[in-house]
Amino acid sequence: MKLKTIVFAVTSILLSGQAVAWGQNGHRVTGAIAEQYLTPQAKQAIANMLGNEDLAEASTYPDEMRSDPSEFWKKTANPWHYVTVPAGHSYHDVEPPKEGDALTALNSFTSTLKDPKASLADKQLALRFIVHIIGDLHQPLHVGNGTDKGGNEVKLEFFWQDSNLHRVWDSELMDKRELSYTEWTTILSRKISEKQLKEWSVTDPQVWIKESSVLRDSVYPSSNKLSWDYLYQHMPTVQQRLQMGGVRIAAYLNEVLE
Repeated sequence: MKLKTIVFAVTSILLSGQAVAWGQNGHRVTGAIAEQYLTPQAKQAIANMLGNEDLAEASTYPDEMRSDPSEFWKKTANPWHYVTVPAGHSYHDVEPPKEGDALTALNSFTSTLKDPKASLADKQLALRFIVHIIGDLHQPLHVGNGTDKGGNEVKLEFFWQDSNLHRVWDSELMDKRELSYTEWTTILSRKISEKQLKEWSVTDPQVWIKESSVLRDSVYPSSNKLSWDYLYQHMPTVQQRLQMGGVRIAAYLNEVLE
């Protein structure tokens, strides 16, 4: 039985909350890593669409535009940053809400990118969203369980400052390292082995969602006061999800723009 009622309720809740994955730096890292693994054909196709705008810059566009007062950015596009998979279920069990979610948006934007009749403006929007959504789906709390607005309602202290679990995973874990996105990109890129590149180049979004849903259940802390222990425990996961997100952005675009 499809979980339509659950997903509709969760979507209504999330529309009033914040769900910005990885923060600006995290998204830029995934875009910058992806640039290194694009095929020549994909690079040319992207340049034809974006000119001198690289994927690091393109990756943050859907979040930056959420301040735009138009209905499209305030309402229509808002649900496209996350999916909801209740505990004990897979995405296959869930019927997407009528407003759509990250996966339905990804599929729609992919069709636009492949459409030879689509306008340049539509292709630019589609490309920016594809890069952003793939990054979103690699942040574990953007595959929400439907109970706490993707961790936004889990109030806690992070290094003695009021925060919530979603914010910690969006940006505060990364910010604690005090690295720029280019420094993060350099550090993480050189640690991606050829074996990992091959194993991670999976273009099925269902796989990414499943991975995040499994990780999601492990990030909920036993205490509401988080500091060095939590940072030490979860930083490897943050780093690997950024690496995997970057590799998969490239793999996905290489496939779509072939």
